[in-house]
Amino acid sequence: MDLDAITVMLRSFWTVWLMVLLTGILVYAMWPGNRRTFDHASQIPLKDDGQEF
Repeated sequence: MDLDAITVMLRSFWTVWLMVLLTGILVYAMWPGNRRTFDHASQIPLKDDGQEF
């Protein structure tokens, strides 16, 4: 196995790995049980905690 064959194999591996990772992130983000957590997190920038910069 030469360096070119290893490079081609690793490119294929990374493509598949990133697609699986992206799919996992999307499933996690869209899962109905996580809605409350993300709704709460989306309100954090709008809270007035009294600190001025």
